Amino acid sequence: MNLSYLVQINRLPGNEDIELPKKMSELASGFDLYAAVEKEMVMEPGTRILVPTGFAIAMPAGLEAQIRPRSGLAYKHGITCLNTPGTIDADYRGEIKVLLINLGDEPFTITRNERIAQMVFQEVPEVELEQVDKLSDTVRGAGGFGHTGK
Repeated sequence: MNLSYLVQINRLPGNEDIELPKKMSELASGFDLYAAVEKEMVMEPGTRILVPTGFAIAMPAGLEAQIRPRSGLAYKHGITCLNTPGTIDADYRGEIKVLLINLGDEPFTITRNERIAQMVFQEVPEVELEQVDKLSDTVRGAGGFGHTGK
């Protein structure tokens, strides 16, 4: 069963030339995001920048948007999202911005209307936390951080 949600999008003033988020193939899960930088931005290796996208969204309750890296930028240039996935909550109405970092060996230039990341929508279940004195036992227990081997 395919669920469908209506997400409103608002192109911010001065960004009429910036592409709105769009899927690049029929079955893509992510919408590509475009840089709304006023002028070229050079990212030196090891630096991070906050890149505007020129739009804001309104999602229904129970939905979140996740900002994720583009695989091509990561593989070819070492450009990725620093806090991945970045979470956009349903009650946020500000401009969507992407926190990028250059993990590559060369400077990377971001130009206006360049694809910089992708946005994937996910359902967020209602969760209620219950405080207890003891948790149930499992075979794994508290094992973590490589407990099953290399």
